[in-house]
Amino acid sequence: MGKKIESNLKNMILSLALISLAASAALGMVYNLTKGPIEQASKAKEVSAITEVLPKFDNDPTASSKTTDGLTLYTGSQADQPVGTAIKTFTEKGFSGRFSLMVGFMPDGTIHNISVLDQKETPGLGAKMKEDKFKNQFVGKNPGAFKLLVKKDGGDVDAITAATISSRAYCDAVQKAYDLWKAQLTDGSSNTSAADSLKGVNQ
Repeated sequence: MGKKIESNLKNMILSLALISLAASAALGMVYNLTKGPIEQASKAKEVSAITEVLPKFDNDPTASSKTTDGLTLYTGSQADQPVGTAIKTFTEKGFSGRFSLMVGFMPDGTIHNISVLDQKETPGLGAKMKEDKFKNQFVGKNPGAFKLLVKKDGGDVDAITAATISSRAYCDAVQKAYDLWKAQLTDGSSNTSAADSLKGVNQ
């Protein structure tokens, strides 16, 4: 009787092991099959956002992107001349946690446009960050003079009604993007031409 129980137990363990191996193999296959399409969809989404926040360009900004501290910088150019810089930025300070934006800067640092990439803020409140009414107060502004803080905190941004936390977080994400844009001017990397353009504006 004891041997029979032991034999059944071994068979059960072997069966479970085989099932686990089969499940792992199936998951691996699904991952490999979906990895490519997911990456392609992600790139397409980024390219769409870059196109939305920059003036017309004829290069592939994703081909020479640079990532620093979780922020990714893309340079758009037309006929080999830089037209602007798009920066994928984020904040952890949203009411519902992390959300990300794509911010487009002109060569002189003026914000050309902003696109919300993903967010989980409250519908009807913080989620209104996606609406033009909120976004447009940033467009055409240069953060060198426009304070990226809500007015309650001494800045120039009108917060979304009943969604101050989300508004502050949005400002935080845009400020991170601007800080990276400025850093690129001083380190002589991808925005060297943009720096020259900025000097020309200030002369």
